Amino acid sequence: MDLIISILEQGLIFSLMALGVYITYKILDFPDLSVDGTFALGASVTAALLVKDINPIVATSASIIAGCIGGIATGILHVKFKITNLLSGILVMTALYSVNLRIMGKSNIPLFNQNTVFNINMQPIVIILIIAFLVKIALDIFLRTKMGFVLKACGDNEKLITSLGIDIGNIKIIGLMVSNGLVALAGSLLAQYQGFSDVTMGTGIIVMGLASVIFGEAVLKRFSIIKTTTMAVIGSILYKFSTALALKIGFNPADLKLITALIVVVAIASNNSKFKLNLNFIRRGDINDSNKKLMQNVQ
Repeated sequence: MDLIISILEQGLIFSLMALGVYITYKILDFPDLSVDGTFALGASVTAALLVKDINPIVATSASIIAGCIGGIATGILHVKFKITNLLSGILVMTALYSVNLRIMGKSNIPLFNQNTVFNINMQPIVIILIIAFLVKIALDIFLRTKMGFVLKACGDNEKLITSLGIDIGNIKIIGLMVSNGLVALAGSLLAQYQGFSDVTMGTGIIVMGLASVIFGEAVLKRFSIIKTTTMAVIGSILYKFSTALALKIGFNPADLKLITALIVVVAIASNNSKFKLNLNFIRRGDINDSNKKLMQNVQ
């Protein structure tokens, strides 16, 4: 039972990161590798503030702001300096490694004796569940606003947004800002949950986020009533369960990255086969209907 609760807690923390990756990967169609850096940035900022006895809520909020700044940096490199999206993310991710070392002053900060958001009279699973629920609801509400519809249209049809006189560059920067803010929040909570922050804790986190988003969609896409954000949250939990199951049946922990990559490959292959089956249907007019709906919402 303790193992299941631990998996749920970790899955819900990583679901916040998955929601951030969902914005860039599914909505903006932007391969944002800066996520690896902003995840550790959130943990670094939180750890550096907690050891100075700053209130945990203030420290967590500061980590979100730091993550947003990281996302803005990626967006500016791509939009203003015309650097490709992939390279923009790599540059920010690389730079943030040194930034995180500067913030912490060393590669690792233990938090076992510090006051964190989990030091209140409530079970960690309840605290994490409340945070994940509030963030998911806030994101759903945001995506229903005019800005949210523009953001979704930006990834679906850039020409449509440009024809409406909207600066698509600013929309991308806003999307990256929100995405990396959520990723940094996940890093902040994980550092407080596990009791330490490490400069390398964001390495490969983008693959985990992609696995959660794709896994959730592959499993739950047939249920049309389930929101895509809910799929990302559930996908993150399923991902943690699948990796725990792999270790339980005897896989070496050193193979965890390989297992993650295999999960992504299987999920993408599954989705691609469904995509091919539905392609002709989409071409017959579903895209036109979607564009009309987007224009109505934006206008």
